[in-house]
Amino acid sequence: MGLTGARVDAIAERTNTTKRMLYYYFGSKEGLYEAVIEEAYGKIRALEQSLQLDTMDPREGLRDLVEFTFDFHDKHRDFVRLVTIENIHGAKYIGQLKTFRARNASAVKTIADLIARGVAARHFRGDVDPLDLHLLISSLCFHRVANRHTFTVAFGRDPSGTRSRDRHREMVVDAVMRFMRRSN
Repeated sequence: MGLTGARVDAIAERTNTTKRMLYYYFGSKEGLYEAVIEEAYGKIRALEQSLQLDTMDPREGLRDLVEFTFDFHDKHRDFVRLVTIENIHGAKYIGQLKTFRARNASAVKTIADLIARGVAARHFRGDVDPLDLHLLISSLCFHRVANRHTFTVAFGRDPSGTRSRDRHREMVVDAVMRFMRRSN
């Protein structure tokens, strides 16, 4: 539905509160939307940090990060929808959030640490920018959820089906691990 299609009356009804209370706490429909975005990104970043990738072998850590990202997008389709809607709005609302950049810096820092440790252990190539790797992982995990409806109509196969999901998860992990593998 997104921001433009959301009605505060309907939100109040679904959340067992009043329209007045929503405006009291969030100031406006846009304020509520910004709080939802912040909460959604906060959730994924907190869960990433809970993986404790810094304690793992870098190959195992990268594999776990890719699997986590794939599973998160697959299970949290509303997050994918929210990100898609915010992109339609040109990142207008997240651009106004004071903590948004700082909160998301942890994703790139985590990957930078994995790359550095993997390079030091002579497992990973050293010419990959952490932000580029984050983009690659996100792209592979996000696309199949964000575009599943058009993909299904175009090709007659739902990429979110159980058999496809398992195959895609393995394929994404393998692609990222091969990409990062140090060539001798």
